[in-house]
Amino acid sequence: MENPVLIFGAGNLGMTALDLFQRNNVVVYGLLDDKKELHGKEFGDVSVLGDTDDDGFLKLIGHKCEAFVAISDSRVRKRLVKMLNERRKVQPVNAIHDTAVVSQMATLGHGNLIAARAVINPFAELGQHCIVQSGAIIESQAKLGDYVQVGTGSLISSHVTIEEGAFIGAGATIVAGLTIGKNARIGAGSVVIESVGAGETVFGNPAKKL
Repeated sequence: MENPVLIFGAGNLGMTALDLFQRNNVVVYGLLDDKKELHGKEFGDVSVLGDTDDDGFLKLIGHKCEAFVAISDSRVRKRLVKMLNERRKVQPVNAIHDTAVVSQMATLGHGNLIAARAVINPFAELGQHCIVQSGAIIESQAKLGDYVQVGTGSLISSHVTIEEGAFIGAGATIVAGLTIGKNARIGAGSVVIESVGAGETVFGNPAKKL
């Protein structure tokens, strides 16, 4: 990436994105966050510049500056992505850690974060604005919808479909061929052996509906 990037979010995910971009020798122009107490705070040589809707900084995004939304709350992330689409006519870039392994035969949308040592295998599909945390594995021909979060060390087996907005907790295993419905939640460490309906929350080994 030749252009610098402006990161939306200065929390834990923002720090992950900052480290990731810097490891890839991408200049981070600054961070934006709506928490006033963070404004002016410096992380190395990068500062929290202001709010996420500050036009003075938003106008930089476009031909000479990219954007990345590093906020784990899907509702906030959707709102910011919509704002960037409508007001700046841009899509957030992908953020891929230099130790992640992403097959050239995998398909990725825009605005995804793929953290350290994550693996995206051949013919896997990621939608847009997904978060794949450290050490997670997305097996061949698994398909993730938009705004899916996959926790640290999770295994998404082959031919699994995870629909929009679903949350997969750290260390979870999703057995091959299952479907995880829209906005479903999988508890940390769970082993999922049956498909999960939209909006359901499951936990345990084997995972049971709460």
